Amino acid sequence: MYTDNEILFPHYAIPALRNTRGRAWTALIDRLASKSETSVEVIALMSLMIELNGCLACETDSYRAMRGCAACAQQTLRRFKGSDAELISLYEASVAKIRELKLALVE
Repeated sequence: MYTDNEILFPHYAIPALRNTRGRAWTALIDRLASKSETSVEVIALMSLMIELNGCLACETDSYRAMRGCAACAQQTLRRFKGSDAELISLYEASVAKIRELKLALVE
């Protein structure tokens, strides 16, 4: 009945996002899919997907959760009204935010 779902967007679901948008998005996913889940770039993508998907409000018995994280994220990206350039810009802003947080923790 239940598929794989997590509390927050999981690293293992990143490859499932590959064919949801255009070439630039595909290239980004290809680059990130082979990186460690502790990489700043991967954490930034996971953070972005948490925001876009609404993971914090997801309930384990909801329809979204029953379908699984990968299916939910694919649907979210397909429904995203902005362009791929806007989506990648959101990702780049997320990278900058994670780097700032990382620097703040080091200081």
